[in-house]
Amino acid sequence: MHTESRCLGCGPVPPLHVPEHIGPEIVASVVDRITATADAPVTPLWCPWPLPPGWTLTGVAYAGDERTGVRATAVACAGPAPLGGGPADLVFVAEEPGVGLGTRLAGLSGPDPGPQLVDALTDPGPGHPEHVGQARIRVGGHPTPLWLVNSRADRSAYAGEARGMWLHAIAWPASAGHLLAEDVVLHDLTEWTPPELVYGAPSPHLSGKA
Repeated sequence: MHTESRCLGCGPVPPLHVPEHIGPEIVASVVDRITATADAPVTPLWCPWPLPPGWTLTGVAYAGDERTGVRATAVACAGPAPLGGGPADLVFVAEEPGVGLGTRLAGLSGPDPGPQLVDALTDPGPGHPEHVGQARIRVGGHPTPLWLVNSRADRSAYAGEARGMWLHAIAWPASAGHLLAEDVVLHDLTEWTPPELVYGAPSPHLSGKA
């Protein structure tokens, strides 16, 4: 018997909560849940703002329980693919070390992208005198590099660090990762939720239905 949620492959894991619908009331309730534990660091709820043209917010999720508090969050967005060819999806994950939500969405084993980031940082690639991030976005007003890590072939995944936590960006299809080469700015919805946010159909990626 165990009191905590468990994964057959990973052992104890914080339970993942994915609302079935998305809208301003859902976002507000998730923000309230994230900020409920006053004596613990608040896990950011990173959302692109302003949203890229034609994009909508399609889901939010968090991992944690009453005992541990919220240890990971995820925000899903959808819109036109940057290179054309149909729709695209992006999920941004903020999490404490050892949670594993970002690697799960990327289709990887293990709780953290650390080993892959070591490889990315020590292998700059041809033509580069030193290592560089494959994506550089602004997170909470600060330039933040993200490095490409291995993922399943139908998606691309990037990982880095922001506010002392892992930051993951996972894109479907893989070519949608080119969006991160544009001027993407992430805003923490726990600090302020823009009333102009546009909401779309719920993302199937957060609940594992795609």
